[in-house]
Amino acid sequence: MPSNSDMPRYILRNCTVFADRVSKIGQASEITLPVPTEKVEEMRNAGMVMPIDIPMGYEKMESSFKLSGFDPQVIQLFGLSVGVEREFMVTGALAHEDGTIINATAYIRGRLIKNDHGSWKPGEAGENDFQITLRYYRLEIDGRTVIEASPFDVSIGGVSQTSSIRSALLA
Repeated sequence: MPSNSDMPRYILRNCTVFADRVSKIGQASEITLPVPTEKVEEMRNAGMVMPIDIPMGYEKMESSFKLSGFDPQVIQLFGLSVGVEREFMVTGALAHEDGTIINATAYIRGRLIKNDHGSWKPGEAGENDFQITLRYYRLEIDGRTVIEASPFDVSIGGVSQTSSIRSALLA
Protein backbone atom coordinates (compact mmCIF):
# COMPACT_ATOMS: atom_id res chain seq x y z
CA MET A 1 0.00 0.00 0.00
CA PRO A 2 1.43 3.43 -0.90
CA SER A 3 2.34 5.80 1.89
CA ASN A 4 0.47 9.08 2.31
CA SER A 5 3.38 10.97 0.76
CA ASP A 6 3.00 8.87 -2.42
CA MET A 7 -0.66 9.80 -2.84
CA PRO A 8 -1.72 12.81 -4.94
CA ARG A 9 -1.83 16.08 -2.99
CA TYR A 10 -2.89 19.71 -3.54
CA ILE A 11 -5.72 18.80 -5.94
CA LEU A 12 -8.08 21.72 -6.52
CA ARG A 13 -11.59 20.50 -5.63
CA ASN A 14 -13.50 23.78 -5.74
CA CYS A 15 -12.99 27.54 -5.85
CA THR A 16 -14.82 30.86 -5.75
CA VAL A 17 -14.14 34.55 -6.18
CA PHE A 18 -15.13 37.46 -3.95
CA ALA A 19 -15.58 40.79 -5.73
CA ASP A 20 -14.37 43.72 -3.64
CA ARG A 21 -13.60 41.12 -0.95
CA VAL A 22 -17.09 41.87 0.37
CA SER A 23 -19.67 39.84 -1.51
CA LYS A 24 -19.26 36.23 -2.46
CA ILE A 25 -19.78 35.65 -6.15
CA GLY A 26 -20.81 31.99 -6.28
CA GLN A 27 -21.45 32.00 -10.01
CA ALA A 28 -17.83 31.78 -11.16
CA SER A 29 -17.43 29.27 -13.96
CA GLU A 30 -13.70 29.92 -14.42
CA ILE A 31 -10.96 31.79 -12.58
CA THR A 32 -7.50 32.48 -13.97
CA LEU A 33 -4.92 33.44 -11.36
CA PRO A 34 -2.04 35.80 -12.23
CA VAL A 35 0.91 34.19 -13.99
CA PRO A 36 4.20 35.51 -12.56
CA THR A 37 6.59 35.69 -15.51
CA GLU A 38 10.20 36.77 -15.40
CA LYS A 39 11.21 39.29 -18.07
CA VAL A 40 14.46 38.34 -19.76
CA GLU A 41 16.60 39.92 -22.46
CA GLU A 42 18.95 38.01 -24.69
CA MET A 43 22.59 39.08 -24.39
CA ARG A 44 25.75 38.00 -26.16
CA ASN A 45 28.86 39.82 -25.07
CA ALA A 46 32.26 39.71 -26.75
CA GLY A 47 33.91 36.32 -26.30
CA MET A 48 30.63 34.46 -25.79
CA VAL A 49 29.90 31.72 -28.32
CA MET A 50 26.17 31.76 -27.63
CA PRO A 51 23.74 34.23 -26.14
CA ILE A 52 22.15 33.85 -22.71
CA ASP A 53 19.01 35.27 -21.20
CA ILE A 54 19.53 37.76 -18.39
CA PRO A 55 16.78 38.64 -15.91
CA MET A 56 15.40 42.17 -16.22
CA GLY A 57 12.52 42.06 -13.75
CA TYR A 58 8.99 40.79 -14.15
CA GLU A 59 6.20 41.09 -16.69
CA LYS A 60 2.91 42.85 -15.94
CA MET A 61 0.40 40.46 -14.35
CA GLU A 62 -3.28 40.06 -15.15
CA SER A 63 -6.05 37.88 -13.82
CA SER A 64 -9.52 37.02 -15.06
CA PHE A 65 -12.73 35.31 -14.12
CA LYS A 66 -15.95 34.30 -15.82
CA LEU A 67 -19.38 34.47 -14.26
CA SER A 68 -22.42 32.57 -15.39
CA GLY A 69 -24.67 35.32 -13.98
CA PHE A 70 -25.22 38.85 -15.27
CA ASP A 71 -24.33 40.47 -11.94
CA PRO A 72 -24.71 44.30 -11.90
CA GLN A 73 -22.57 44.55 -8.76
CA VAL A 74 -19.54 43.17 -10.62
CA ILE A 75 -20.32 45.03 -13.84
CA GLN A 76 -20.17 48.31 -11.86
CA LEU A 77 -16.59 47.61 -10.79
CA PHE A 78 -15.50 48.56 -14.32
CA GLY A 79 -14.45 52.06 -15.39
CA LEU A 80 -13.49 53.48 -12.03
CA SER A 81 -11.80 56.84 -11.63
CA VAL A 82 -8.03 57.10 -11.96
CA GLY A 83 -6.33 55.94 -8.77
CA VAL A 84 -9.23 53.74 -7.65
CA GLU A 85 -8.43 50.05 -7.27
CA ARG A 86 -10.51 47.09 -6.17
CA GLU A 87 -9.64 44.04 -4.13
CA PHE A 88 -10.60 40.56 -5.25
CA MET A 89 -10.11 37.39 -3.28
CA VAL A 90 -10.05 33.93 -4.83
CA THR A 91 -10.31 30.94 -2.51
CA GLY A 92 -9.79 27.30 -3.30
CA ALA A 93 -10.13 24.00 -1.48
CA LEU A 94 -7.10 21.78 -2.08
CA ALA A 95 -7.39 18.12 -1.24
CA HIS A 96 -4.84 15.45 -0.47
CA GLU A 97 -5.88 11.89 -1.23
CA ASP A 98 -5.40 11.03 2.45
CA GLY A 99 -8.48 13.17 3.16
CA THR A 100 -6.72 16.34 4.29
CA ILE A 101 -8.31 19.54 2.92
CA ILE A 102 -6.38 22.82 2.97
CA ASN A 103 -7.08 26.36 1.81
CA ALA A 104 -5.46 28.31 -1.01
CA THR A 105 -6.21 32.05 -1.15
CA ALA A 106 -5.16 34.58 -3.77
CA TYR A 107 -5.40 38.26 -2.86
CA ILE A 108 -5.58 40.45 -5.96
CA ARG A 109 -5.70 44.25 -6.06
CA GLY A 110 -6.06 46.23 -9.25
CA ARG A 111 -8.47 47.51 -11.85
CA LEU A 112 -11.17 45.71 -13.78
CA ILE A 113 -10.15 46.49 -17.37
CA LYS A 114 -12.42 44.13 -19.33
CA ASN A 115 -16.16 43.76 -18.89
CA ASP A 116 -17.30 41.42 -21.70
CA HIS A 117 -20.93 40.30 -21.47
CA GLY A 118 -20.49 37.67 -24.18
CA SER A 119 -23.14 36.60 -26.61
CA TRP A 120 -26.71 36.07 -25.57
CA LYS A 121 -28.51 33.00 -26.93
CA PRO A 122 -32.02 31.97 -25.90
CA GLY A 123 -32.01 28.71 -23.97
CA GLU A 124 -28.26 28.86 -23.19
CA ALA A 125 -26.50 30.12 -20.09
CA GLY A 126 -24.39 33.13 -20.97
CA GLU A 127 -21.00 33.95 -19.52
CA ASN A 128 -19.50 37.29 -18.58
CA ASP A 129 -15.73 37.62 -18.92
CA PHE A 130 -13.85 40.01 -16.61
CA GLN A 131 -10.14 40.90 -16.68
CA ILE A 132 -8.09 42.57 -13.95
CA THR A 133 -4.77 44.36 -14.34
CA LEU A 134 -2.85 43.92 -11.10
CA ARG A 135 -1.09 46.25 -8.71
CA TYR A 136 -0.68 43.63 -5.97
CA TYR A 137 -0.83 39.84 -5.72
CA ARG A 138 -0.36 37.40 -2.86
CA LEU A 139 -0.89 33.64 -2.99
CA GLU A 140 -1.19 31.74 0.28
CA ILE A 141 -1.41 27.98 0.61
CA ASP A 142 -2.37 26.55 3.99
CA GLY A 143 -1.73 29.96 5.57
CA ARG A 144 1.82 30.33 4.19
CA THR A 145 2.66 33.04 1.67
CA VAL A 146 4.11 31.40 -1.44
CA ILE A 147 4.19 34.42 -3.79
CA GLU A 148 3.80 38.12 -3.07
CA ALA A 149 4.28 40.75 -5.76
CA SER A 150 3.89 44.51 -6.11
CA PRO A 151 5.44 46.99 -8.55
CA PHE A 152 8.36 47.38 -6.11
CA ASP A 153 9.04 43.89 -4.76
CA VAL A 154 8.58 40.22 -5.57
CA SER A 155 8.87 37.68 -2.78
CA ILE A 156 8.93 33.92 -3.26
CA GLY A 157 8.43 31.82 -0.13
CA GLY A 158 8.93 34.93 2.00
CA VAL A 159 12.31 35.79 0.43
CA SER A 160 12.52 39.05 -1.53
CA GLN A 161 13.88 38.52 -5.03
CA THR A 162 14.43 42.23 -5.57
CA SER A 163 15.69 43.67 -2.27
CA SER A 164 19.35 43.89 -3.31
CA ILE A 165 18.48 45.92 -6.43
CA ARG A 166 16.14 48.14 -4.40
CA SER A 167 18.85 48.68 -1.77
CA ALA A 168 21.34 49.67 -4.48
CA LEU A 169 18.87 52.22 -5.84
CA LEU A 170 18.25 53.77 -2.41
CA ALA A 171 21.91 53.89 -1.33
